[in-house]
Amino acid sequence: MTQIAKLALEDGTVFTGEAFGARGEVDGEVVFNTSMTGYQEILTDPSYRGQIVTMTYPEIGNYGVNDQDVESHRPHLAGFIVRENSRIASNFRAQGQLSEYLDRYGIVGMAGIDTRSLVRRIRICGAMKGVLSTVDLDAGSLVAKAKASPGLVGRDLVREVVPAESRGWDESLSGWSPRQADSPETVGGSYDKHVVALDYGMKWNIARHLRDTGCRVTILPGTATAEEILALHPDGVFLSNGPGDPEPLHYAIEAIRGVLGKKPVFGICLGHQLLGLACGAKTFKLKFGHRGANQPVLNELNGRVEITAQNHGFAVEEHSLPAHLEITHRNLNDNTIAGMRHRQLPAFSVQYHPEASAGPHDSRYLFDQFREMM
Repeated sequence: MTQIAKLALEDGTVFTGEAFGARGEVDGEVVFNTSMTGYQEILTDPSYRGQIVTMTYPEIGNYGVNDQDVESHRPHLAGFIVRENSRIASNFRAQGQLSEYLDRYGIVGMAGIDTRSLVRRIRICGAMKGVLSTVDLDAGSLVAKAKASPGLVGRDLVREVVPAESRGWDESLSGWSPRQADSPETVGGSYDKHVVALDYGMKWNIARHLRDTGCRVTILPGTATAEEILALHPDGVFLSNGPGDPEPLHYAIEAIRGVLGKKPVFGICLGHQLLGLACGAKTFKLKFGHRGANQPVLNELNGRVEITAQNHGFAVEEHSLPAHLEITHRNLNDNTIAGMRHRQLPAFSVQYHPEASAGPHDSRYLFDQFREMM
């Protein structure tokens, strides 16, 4: 028997659909992702903590799920919304179906709504707080809960996803073997550079790419201090992606200030925003964010356009940029800053995901640039 699920937005809009995955009730910021594939990578990206994600591609779940296409140990988002949940997993790599996967990890899902209408509303009004429920189906009650939910601004969501302790990166953590044929592990090479990666909610494919460039990777919780980072004598410091608002993360900003000028620094996504804050810039919340594997970015240093994977709801304010920061990349959809570098110190960052997964590989060169900087 089909069970009803409802999504209520804080502006009073209510959508009624079919429940799949786990049963229950969750709140979060309702956002959308324009990727055609990669739903399992999206589900397991810690950057989606506190969000209810809507997929714009109409059919999701058609190639199932497996133990390899993951970016962390479990899904982190609050809820998942699709137009159609495929009941057939047609792929030789599939080890299960999407609905079973969501149920296993307690993720509430909803299918059967007009996702075009929902996405259009978000694009016009901006990302909104919402409640997704299979237990309370009263529209008025759900709207009231959505209005009362905490949202993302001012919350420290990083502390909810950071690892409990430091560790060296080992592919056995992800159940996956190195992807690159020329990986040092494959050809018997050595890891002659040591990178300390600050994990604010890091995708595993970032660690894979750092390893593939010949780096030994030590992962520290994003709450680590500058003293703890420097005590490991790294050749470079990596600032990872992560969820939510960067401004409340005072501990991370202070740690970055403590390593700037002492070690080369490379930041991605939240790491980009934190580097900007540490250098004196400000951040702001985007109207509805950039989420998808098809976002065009202009590299202002060489004039090339890169198609990139992105997932962020905040950005660095251009008018607040201090003179010692230079813009290197721009998002061509809205002209916001997509990359920057320090003019005097060895530090740079991008507001997108050069490790892709799932997505294009146009920006993989950034990992090589980081290695050269070290």
